[in-house]
Amino acid sequence: MAAENINDTIELLNGQLKLASPQEVLDYFCRHYEGHIAFSSSMGAEDQVITEMLSKGGKAVKIFTLDTGRLFPETYELIDKTRSYYRIHIEVMFPDREAVENMVNSKGVNLFYESIENRKLCCHIRKVESLKRALSDMDVWITGIRKDQTLNRFNTRLVEWDETYSLIKVNPLLKWTEKMVWKYIRDNHIPYNELHDRGFPSIGCQPCTRAVTPDDDPRSGRWWWEDKGPKECGLHVKE
Repeated sequence: MAAENINDTIELLNGQLKLASPQEVLDYFCRHYEGHIAFSSSMGAEDQVITEMLSKGGKAVKIFTLDTGRLFPETYELIDKTRSYYRIHIEVMFPDREAVENMVNSKGVNLFYESIENRKLCCHIRKVESLKRALSDMDVWITGIRKDQTLNRFNTRLVEWDETYSLIKVNPLLKWTEKMVWKYIRDNHIPYNELHDRGFPSIGCQPCTRAVTPDDDPRSGRWWWEDKGPKECGLHVKE
């Protein structure tokens, strides 16, 4: 699609859906892009909310999660619990075996502690490449991004064109607060990761995530050894 055409489409969609609820946003895209829409879930609180909303919509959506090989046991347990609870299929995407072997054999198992460059390499091989494969035949990508999660996400829009993956990116919970997310979880009895109750507001790979205090930035537990730079793994960084 030509750049001017996709820009017009994005502006039209943002205008059309600016007053819509997250449920209405999801219903709209599931209805208009059925068979070509995917939801990437990290099994975090926001993603569990979206899974609940998608189950209410009743439309076929490709739901997948990225298994880096370094996730918490609690995250793996939640994948199975969510599958059973909603009676849905969650596709698990694994990184390329040869790429992981080459990286680990040349730089070590915990290479990410040594430099930001190494950490970004690990994230790219274990996450970004898997995401590219999962989205390769999709037209729409649903995410659980909220604008108050990080400064890097503050200027995110409800509907965007993602240049990296060449598709429409939809962020239905963009304007929700953390309080709204947890109210929805409790009101709807949604299963969630037990680590959230142990001081983990943001949960990624086990070696790269630690608990934080209530006064800390919610993303400060991710790659805590890095002093500067956005707390992103590369999936949502705009190029």
